[in-house]
Amino acid sequence: MAILLVLALLAAAGGWWYVKSQAVRGAATGRPGGGPLAQPVSVGEVQRRDMRVLVSSIGSMNARATTVVRARVAGELQKIFFKEGDEVHAGQLLAQIDARSYRAALQQAQGTLQRDQALLRNAQLDLQRYQELQAQNSIAGQQVDTQAALVQQYQGTVTADQAQVDAARLQLEYTRITAPIAGRLGLRQADLGNVVNPSDANGIVSITQVRPIDALFAVPEAHVDAIARRLAEKRDMPVELWDREQRNLLARGRLNALDNAIDATTGTVKAKAAFDNAQGRLFANQFVNVKLQVDLIEQALTVPASAIQNNYVYLLKDDGTVTQRRLVVGVTDGDRVSVRGELEPGDRVVTDGLDRLREGARVSVIAADKVQQVDQAVSDAAARPRGARNLPPELRAKLATMAPEERRAYLEKLRAERAAKQPAGQGGAAAPAASAAR
Repeated sequence: MAILLVLALLAAAGGWWYVKSQAVRGAATGRPGGGPLAQPVSVGEVQRRDMRVLVSSIGSMNARATTVVRARVAGELQKIFFKEGDEVHAGQLLAQIDARSYRAALQQAQGTLQRDQALLRNAQLDLQRYQELQAQNSIAGQQVDTQAALVQQYQGTVTADQAQVDAARLQLEYTRITAPIAGRLGLRQADLGNVVNPSDANGIVSITQVRPIDALFAVPEAHVDAIARRLAEKRDMPVELWDREQRNLLARGRLNALDNAIDATTGTVKAKAAFDNAQGRLFANQFVNVKLQVDLIEQALTVPASAIQNNYVYLLKDDGTVTQRRLVVGVTDGDRVSVRGELEPGDRVVTDGLDRLREGARVSVIAADKVQQVDQAVSDAAARPRGARNLPPELRAKLATMAPEERRAYLEKLRAERAAKQPAGQGGAAAPAASAAR
């Protein structure tokens, strides 16, 4: 009799639980069996704000200038004064070539110049003496003319010697390799001890000027007229650069120019925008997502982008219910969309939980992350096997990693172990495992 009494109590408790669950389910779905249950939603406010008209495109970064630093004279590379990837300024010393032979050539040219300068001075003194004697009619005029020609010859020789000295000095200066432009260094192409030449294709290192830097991208020809007009009026056209996933803003700049022809194949025209790149986050040939602002709509009526579903929004009324409003959707700027319809600034529209609503549904406003947690909990519960919902969380996690056959065998074993521990006629504890096995 005691066993029968326990079974009756268990049956009554199960029946009460079933009726209660059906009532809650009926309230959630609107079916008979439960009163109206408020659906959890989050809301956003209708606002007036300036909306940018953006043209999205993809582009790549283009350095203002790129140069390969090559040796201007041949010789052994003795010293390197730069680190790969450094920022350098124009004229900065980068490397040193063995200069001994060029220094000797300069000294030789200077010696020749000094010798010929001495010969010139001597010839000029003789000419001066001959001219004095000619004034006294003590010397023939032909001798004076000959001496004057000799002076001019030495003057030409000295001029040529000076050019040789300047050339030798220039060759010696070329042994000091300096940066021709300011920019960012690439990877080193020559090592200490290498003999470098002006004809080396790779040179010693490359420099790209990336401060400032340009972005090249294409815009549809439908926007060419508006863009060209604003450029002609000297009006700023802001440009934003975003990373590949369009999650991080990389830089802001200004449109500089349009190309002079439209590509007939793609129906687009190339555009160039400038960025100061003060932090050095942009690199030559880097892929970027580009957003060009071609216009600005002032004080447009806007709603959160997540509130719109098939050109409708759910407007939250004062009595805690929602009603649909049809809208004409305009431009999107970030997480806001400009609209036209029966909305006023300050109205609240549903942004999360839209899939559970209908006209006139009662709602309860909660935070957006709470709505997501409710949705996830409902989804997880629906995905679980019916019997497994009664198992402890750690056991459900273990079963989730098993194959179907392995799971079935494990549950049968668990049921048998629990049945063996129970007194005769009390097998209720094993019921959840048995149902989960099915």
